[in-house]
Amino acid sequence: MIAAELKPFKEINESLLPFERVLVVGCGTCTTVCLTGGERQVELLATALRLARKVEGSSLQTKEATVQRQCEPEFAGVLKEAAGGLDAALSLGCGAGVQLVSDVLAPLPVLPALNTSNIGVAKEHALWEERCAACGDCVLGGTAGICPVARCAKGILNGPCGGTNDGRCEIGDAPCAWTLIYERLEAQGRLDDFKRIAPPKDFAAATGPRKLDLREVADEP
Repeated sequence: MIAAELKPFKEINESLLPFERVLVVGCGTCTTVCLTGGERQVELLATALRLARKVEGSSLQTKEATVQRQCEPEFAGVLKEAAGGLDAALSLGCGAGVQLVSDVLAPLPVLPALNTSNIGVAKEHALWEERCAACGDCVLGGTAGICPVARCAKGILNGPCGGTNDGRCEIGDAPCAWTLIYERLEAQGRLDDFKRIAPPKDFAAATGPRKLDLREVADEP
């Protein structure tokens, strides 16, 4: 899932200073799961923003709404009515959500309340770890399901490098992705895959803006 974290409150508050009536929009999927964009977070942030504006000697009117997914037009479209008569919207969605809501509500300004962090997995409660860089050229089949692009600090496709020691990376003391790959391939009886030289990364697959067109598949009976 996509993980995101709340921007510093001061940054959010200052971004809204030109506006007096703001729609605070949550997202009911990824950012709700990672505890940054659900209905509760929308309510708490809107309350804090109103109080901050009051302390500053002025006022802020907020309206709150949470849609199932900000990144899909069928859900984001319902925000048009909610945003009527307002000056701006504040999105507690990922970067994709902010952009689609901006399209839907144009020309209304839509500002981000979150920083999109990564595509990751839940390690424990309220802790997500990056696992995918969305590079468009997946190599997981040959690396035992462990992504060297996202999990190796240097993104090395033929590792390990000389900076690994006792299974740890010299950068940030994180687990060495290539040690993890070796150990899993060994457990699977696939160490021959470790000896294969991966070709240079096809960075053309990661150039944007990218599209995924599955319309023909979706239209199949």
